[in-house]
Order: sequence, then C-alpha cells, then structure tokens
Amino acid sequence: MQRILVVDDAELNRELLCDMLKDEYQVETAEDGREALNYLDKYPREMAAVLLDLHMPHLDGYAVMAEMSKKEWLKRIPVLIISSELAVEAESRCLELGASDFIHKPFERAIVKNRIKNAMRLYTRKNQLERKVEEQAVMLRKQDQIIRIQAEKLKEAEPFHRLMLEYQAAIMEIETRLKILNAEFSQEYKRNPFESIKSRLKSPESIYEKLERKGYPVTVESIQENLKDVAGIRVICSFPDDIYRLADLLIKQDDIILQRRKDYIQNPKPNGYRSLHLIIGVPVYLSREKKYMMAEVQFRTIAMDFWASLEHKLKYKKVVDNTEEIVRQLKVCADSIEELDYQMQKIRNRIDHSRE
Repeated sequence: MQRILVVDDAELNRELLCDMLKDEYQVETAEDGREALNYLDKYPREMAAVLLDLHMPHLDGYAVMAEMSKKEWLKRIPVLIISSELAVEAESRCLELGASDFIHKPFERAIVKNRIKNAMRLYTRKNQLERKVEEQAVMLRKQDQIIRIQAEKLKEAEPFHRLMLEYQAAIMEIETRLKILNAEFSQEYKRNPFESIKSRLKSPESIYEKLERKGYPVTVESIQENLKDVAGIRVICSFPDDIYRLADLLIKQDDIILQRRKDYIQNPKPNGYRSLHLIIGVPVYLSREKKYMMAEVQFRTIAMDFWASLEHKLKYKKVVDNTEEIVRQLKVCADSIEELDYQMQKIRNRIDHSRE
C-alpha cells in the first residue's frame, strides 16, 4: 500500500480523510508542520503524497513546503493543499512553492480520491520521464566520450592527415576561383558579386559522429565515399540574383563537376531556412597526381546568413519556453528577410538603370 501523509491541526479533518482513504492507502497523520517534517524525514522515499493544511501552530503549510523544496522532496512527492476557501494570492503562493493541487472543504469522497490519484499519476509519469532523460543523458555522455576517443585515434592516423590536407587544398582551389570571378565582375560591372567567403573543415569528432549515425565504416575511404561536406565554403552575397549568377559561373567551368544542387531559396525549408547548396568536385593538383575532391558550397545573402546564424544559436539553447511560438516568429522573420532582399535588389536595379 502506498503511504500518504495527512497534515491538519483539526482532528476532525484528519479523521474524515483517514476514513475516506484507509482502504486504498496507508494513511499517516500529523497535527502540525513540525510533526509532518519528522514523518517526511523518516519516510522520504516511501511517501506517495502529502495532504497539507496551511494554517497550523508551530509551523504552517507554507513553511512545510519551503522546507520540502529545500530538501528536494517536492521533486518526488506531490502536495495537495487542504483548504476551505483560498484567496487568489494564497493559491498563487502555494503554486509558486510547488503545490500540485487543492482539496476544498467540505470534503467530497470521490473528488478527494480522484485529485489524489491524478496528482500521484502525474508525479509518477514525471519521475519516470526524468529517469528516462537522465538515462539518456548518461548514454549520450558515454557516446560523447567514445566519439572523442575514436576521433583522437582518427586524428592521429597519417592517412587522415593526408585526406584533410587534400580537403583543405580543395577549399583553397574553390576560394581562388571565386575570388577571380569576383575581381573580373568588379572590373566589368563596378561592383562585387559577394561580400565575403567563410570556410571550414569538419572536425574529427563531427566526422566520426556522422559516419556512426549513418552506419558507415569509420575509415579514410569511407569518409571520401560517403561524406560530401567535409570541406565547406559559405559565400555571402549582397543580392539574390548575385547568388545564381556566381553559382552558374562556378559550375560552368569545364573541370568542375556538379554532383548535387539544392535550392532552398526557391524552395525554403519549413522553418524558413534559405540558401543555395552545391556539392561539387574540384581538381586538386598534388605533387604526384591530380585528384578530384568533393566540397559543399553554400550561397546566401547577408540577410539569409544573419537569420541562419541566429536560428542555429537559438536551436541549441538548452531551455527555451514557448518553442512553437519562437519557431513561428523565426518563420515570420525569414519571410520578412526574403521580402527585404528582393526590395533591396529592385532598388539596386533602379540605381544601375539610372546610370546607363
């Protein structure tokens, strides 16, 4: 039988509640806050619920809840407040202190039993969920440790160092070609098609985690065959039409191989993300051979990059309230940014035409 503690300085209330609950629970009683805390000290893990009066001698219900909170008992034990009629301020204070529900006087047997069952059921589910989350957190920490160990082994392997060198060479090759196009465009049209270039190589940890997640072998050959975004380049342009113009000029070069194209500008992701993604093969000239290396090139406007950067940071916040509302607001911002991009492009076109 589950153990319940009834705390009330009125003997009649204690007897009424005991009579209602004795067939289903082992009922303990206390006539003030001090006695209640003594019971909880004695049976901290066996107590399934506490029915608590607020106004008692020696130690009132508020002080009992404060002490239960301090000792973290409220995380495991639901507290139902016994009351005849509570003012809004008192009820609000009880909820802030951690009360689960209220049992109003005069007591109605069915209501009392259902409120207790509901509170205990919710706490059981909450505690089960917390245990599951903790188990998953432990598992994730173990996986993270394994990833770090394996990534260190990968990092120490000479073939891996060689492969990273080749990917870095691919980044430099693509950057050079883009910079040449930028210089030519600047001379011909008196403006630059892009504002900046950012590049990165995937870390050993990220490479290992992605191979494991997708079920691929953790080998140098597997990295080349299965991961197309080890080398990444992000090109930040001023206007949407510059993105397409620059991307087309790059992939039209006769030694560039276009493997995949994903246009998230014309077809945004559901969250509002916009960007043009290209997976391309670029020749890298090494001392003994010419070798094609794969790289991912992303094209965004300044506004698209600003939105994506903030969305990425917000996505990895540990505790975020009103997630659905934040997602909705981000989508609204993404749509506004798209409209702004094209408005700015129209203004630029008007300025260009006025110069002709």
